[in-house]
Amino acid sequence: MDASEPIALSALQHWQYCPRQCGLIHLEQVFDDNVHTLRGQAVHARTDRPGVETAKGVRVERALPLWHDALGLIGKSDVVEFLPDGTPYPVEYKHGSRHKANDIAACDDLQLAAQALCLEAMTGRTVPEGALYYASSKRRRVLPITAALRAQVADAAQAVRQMLSSGQLPPPLWGEQASRRCKACSLQERCQPQATHAALAVARKTLFDPDA
Repeated sequence: MDASEPIALSALQHWQYCPRQCGLIHLEQVFDDNVHTLRGQAVHARTDRPGVETAKGVRVERALPLWHDALGLIGKSDVVEFLPDGTPYPVEYKHGSRHKANDIAACDDLQLAAQALCLEAMTGRTVPEGALYYASSKRRRVLPITAALRAQVADAAQAVRQMLSSGQLPPPLWGEQASRRCKACSLQERCQPQATHAALAVARKTLFDPDA
């Protein structure tokens, strides 16, 4: 990958969820659907169509192109609400409930924070917060765009860029994290995490115990 090529905003969310998933999608260019991805597509059916409307003094733009030259990011929003004073307020749509496990919710948070940083770079206005809208509960979860989140976006962008530049697919997750995330991942069959871990275990045993 050319270091000057922009990284898709979605790659940051995929990296936070699982670096190997990110590599399969953005390095090896493969993707499969399952019930979770199909539900997500259904939620985005309307927001993926560009459009502008105004309600109660708030301009609402759907599928707005986003970019951040300094971080090398590119993508599009689900919805951006421009408040009466012109401040952008990003809203990311997700399927499921807002009551997610903290580590899974963190993936959504990173994606929304990256959108906020893009909007700041594009408009010159500070974006102090945004919201995640969960289709199942039909409720928003407001997310302050903190300094810690901003740093995580920059770190994730750098990590994804290094992975793409290296051309090396990251190893699968391991342990408790893997059991929950792998079960929901549409790429589990391609990833074969159990087979990969078994092969690594044999390789380590052979390396440290040649007579095994």
